[in-house]
Amino acid sequence: MKEAILIIEDEEKIARLLEIELEAEGYGVGKAKNGTDGIDAYRSGHWDLIMLDIMLPEMSGIEVLRRIRQLDERIPVILLTAKSSVEDKVSGLDLGANDYVTKPFRIEELLARIRAALRLHNTVANTPSAEALPEGDWISFAGLRLNEQTREVLRDGDPVELTPREYDLLVFLLKHQRQVLSREQILQGVWGYDYYGDTNIVDVYIRYVRKKINHDRARELIHTVRGVGYVLKEQS
Repeated sequence: MKEAILIIEDEEKIARLLEIELEAEGYGVGKAKNGTDGIDAYRSGHWDLIMLDIMLPEMSGIEVLRRIRQLDERIPVILLTAKSSVEDKVSGLDLGANDYVTKPFRIEELLARIRAALRLHNTVANTPSAEALPEGDWISFAGLRLNEQTREVLRDGDPVELTPREYDLLVFLLKHQRQVLSREQILQGVWGYDYYGDTNIVDVYIRYVRKKINHDRARELIHTVRGVGYVLKEQS
């Protein structure tokens, strides 16, 4: 059965273009032109991915995203946004979006991001849940501990609350501890090889993770390597 994509977009020309291109790629397509209709369409259909404009009438795309995430934490959501600042993009990602595309966009890039999001979603969906698996070993480094099965993160025994993307970033750093990683390596390892975003997003998330795991602690674990990237290591 072909995968179904819901487009929530108030600009008719953009929505129609997306509909034509997606149907040509073999996807089933549904459309909604405002936030309220988008929520109704989401609830009444079975969708594999949602393309969501941030600037919508009646209900903002961010509010639509919040409501969808209250019902479903896994369905891939790609934001369509005219906003180009890193902070706006990070805000959407922190609220549960899987990716974003800034208008105007290239259709080839958008299709690649859709394929990547669906591929990741299908991989996760086919992975046994944590409850079905034995509790895994902890990954440890200098008082920092992370359990991939329970998704617990501890620093010197204290719990650390991370967003899903922050967690993925910390997992990648822990699995490559003491290795100097470029921004491109981190971007590919955490956001995926099909990700076409700005590497500045890495700097933003490194700052978030660093702040949370260092809370009121003098010992820094994530270090900047000027001109290269970052490394997880103990201070010398």
